[in-house]
Amino acid sequence: MSERSTPRALVMLLVAASAVVVLAGIKAVNTILGPIVLALVLVVAVAPIRGWLVRRRAPSWLVVAVPFSVVIVVLLGMVAILTTAVVQMAALLPGYSGQFNKLVADAQAWAGARGIAPQVNQALRSLDPGKMLGIAQSLVSSVLGVVSSLFLIVVLLLAMSLDAPVTSRIIAAAAAERPAITKALTTFADRTRRYLLVSTIFGLICAALDVVALYVLSVPLPLLWGVLALITNYIPNIGFVIGLVPPALLALLTGGLQSMILVIVAYMVINIVVQSFIQPKFLGDAVGLSTTVTFLSLILWATVLGPLGALLAIPLTLLTRALFIDSDPGLKWSTALVSGELPANRPGS
Repeated sequence: MSERSTPRALVMLLVAASAVVVLAGIKAVNTILGPIVLALVLVVAVAPIRGWLVRRRAPSWLVVAVPFSVVIVVLLGMVAILTTAVVQMAALLPGYSGQFNKLVADAQAWAGARGIAPQVNQALRSLDPGKMLGIAQSLVSSVLGVVSSLFLIVVLLLAMSLDAPVTSRIIAAAAAERPAITKALTTFADRTRRYLLVSTIFGLICAALDVVALYVLSVPLPLLWGVLALITNYIPNIGFVIGLVPPALLALLTGGLQSMILVIVAYMVINIVVQSFIQPKFLGDAVGLSTTVTFLSLILWATVLGPLGALLAIPLTLLTRALFIDSDPGLKWSTALVSGELPANRPGS
């Protein structure tokens, strides 16, 4: 008597239900899991430094200390710049209530001249200049929250850095018995490093050009917006828009509508040219994710892990692909769907 196979529709339904349960569990512990994933990605990013030291037969303590120090210096430097700039902005925002009131009065006059004053006035009533102080206070609170979670990230980085040499040897030793999962994890690490390297280089280029443009246009706190442009460069698809909104609004308050338009045009020229035409030629297909999958991963991980999930959307999706797709040779069709590329050496293709 032959065994009846499980219906494919039932299997897909069970997989979808399991995914929902897992994602709900991840969201419940996102304040812990987010820093863990960030620490993992940073440890993977500096792995070539650790490998170079091992090949030079450096002492064990140096193999751990140097990559850990590099990550800490970069992380603390970026947090220090953001903290200083946000504190400056918190002190700066309340002083723009006069400009805000003038913009509201100009908008009301413009609407009255065109007979749409009731609709515009209703929208403007929701805008309160007194809220600027609340925005400034929330910025300071956000910085304090980042500093408090930074301690957890540093502890996780130290623990993972101590375990990294042993973990590398274990993965190398498992290659003979588990070649598929070993290759999948190695590919994940390589793609993550290349993604971070290319995104960082072009993010620095965009940030430097943005800072110059903001200096020329006399927008306050250009360094803050440059660092924000660098950070949002790691957010796929919509990172450019997120980095544009704050300096554009501040330009509106300080220089009026013309200044805001100039900031938007400058950002569009710089970021669209660099990120849409130049960066993809260097990144190529190294990430191995289609445009649709990239965008969906941004929505998914931002919903589950919050802002940190948006920053880590690509590494998280690469890790998920490595664990659940690339590690199973029987799922080549799934790999083609995720990467958006036809399988190689396929008859009839």
